[in-house]
Amino acid sequence: MTLTIRNGRLVLSDRVLDGDLAVESGRIAVIAPRLPPAERDLDAAGRLVLPGLVDLHGDALEKEAEPRPGVFLPSPFAVAQADRRYALAGVTTVCHAIAFAQGELGLREPVRARGLVEAILDPGAPLLVRNLVHLRYEITDPVSAPLVERLLEVRPAILSFMDHTPGQGQFQDLAAYASYLARTYGTATHEVARKVEAKRSEAAAALARIEALAERARAAGVLLASHDDDAEERIVALAELGVRASEFPTRQEAARAARAQGLAVIVGAPNLFRGGSQSGRLSARAAIEAGLASCLCSDYAPQTLLPAILAAAREGLAGLPTLVALASRNPADLLGRGELGRLEPGAAADLLLVEPGPPTPRIELVLRDGRVVLSAGLE
Repeated sequence: MTLTIRNGRLVLSDRVLDGDLAVESGRIAVIAPRLPPAERDLDAAGRLVLPGLVDLHGDALEKEAEPRPGVFLPSPFAVAQADRRYALAGVTTVCHAIAFAQGELGLREPVRARGLVEAILDPGAPLLVRNLVHLRYEITDPVSAPLVERLLEVRPAILSFMDHTPGQGQFQDLAAYASYLARTYGTATHEVARKVEAKRSEAAAALARIEALAERARAAGVLLASHDDDAEERIVALAELGVRASEFPTRQEAARAARAQGLAVIVGAPNLFRGGSQSGRLSARAAIEAGLASCLCSDYAPQTLLPAILAAAREGLAGLPTLVALASRNPADLLGRGELGRLEPGAAADLLLVEPGPPTPRIELVLRDGRVVLSAGLE
């Protein structure tokens, strides 16, 4: 069956076109100012028509699996709930960021983290959006390394390297690290000291583990990323191992160094939506203004992706096609999935119909591969 969406404001790669879009066999067939009647017509009535969003780093599954510290829900149930949450946010392809960090936080223990990966790969029931795996590996953890290496055999979308040792990256000093653990998990001061010492004792052996995992990931065609980069030296070393993306660089200098090495720079939608980083690090807005940001991800709040994009467009931070591409075309290209994240003939018919607001945008229809997965009564 052919579906034609009429009278939409189609956000293309280089412009916004008032026109029609036809879908056949799960693909976009044609885009034109006016198309003839089809088997099934849908009047967009001037609403925005966007490509489905592609999210490279989504932490929302962790909140579904552990809604309170130490309270765990079954992994398949958590995946099903997160799947719906992403559909509601207009994300049609999500890379669930699953962290492996022995001794860090409860959900990031290797056994629990593996359970989440397995539930993503085999959910037991059809899901609304594409659910992909983003493996996050804490480089000071020797226990998880063999498991992460085995999981590379299932070809996850992304493997990222993270280091939460105080003194660099996300936690610039011990006080910030201790405050985070105490606030989130009620970790006692003596336990924080033990964790820090364990991390520092493993630092020397971390490079060998990173090198081995990077080699396996490259062989499997898995995108390699780094996390919370703060120094050019670190970025250069990781780029030599095949890392192609820098997630949440902490300073503008680090973002510039990443781009100079040919790395994509990934910034967070909550940062952009709120107007700044929660921890005083690089502003997503500043990164976009400076032309440093390549991709926008949901980080911990998928519901902020679309509002952040539309608000930034209204404020003139960049044109709407450019901002939409940060969360659709650009991440799809980084994943090597050129059929996703774009409105053009031949692309997958992952589409959003959006009443843009303000104050709050409303997603009224979500299609994945031409199939309606979410509707507010428009179909």
